[in-house]
Amino acid sequence: MKNFKSLKKNLMRDKEIKKAYDKFKPSYAVVEMIIKKRSEIGLSQEALAKRIGTKQSAIARLESGKVNPTLSFLNNVAEALKSKLTVLLK
Repeated sequence: MKNFKSLKKNLMRDKEIKKAYDKFKPSYAVVEMIIKKRSEIGLSQEALAKRIGTKQSAIARLESGKVNPTLSFLNNVAEALKSKLTVLLK
């Protein structure tokens, strides 16, 4: 983990890399929260998918950060995780 932190610190010195990283920061934060909550309550991707009526592969794509989910989908995920989706504009 130390090597990753070192690499990230060095990369963030580049203004273009930092700009690109910051652009995706909210998406990564949402994914991180979903994975954390799913793990806390002991749900597999498949079990979460069943709760919202989708396939495990859709949850895997969401958690990989490779898709741009709709607010409706995120709300369904939040409800399945017994959570509440809140959107805040600052």
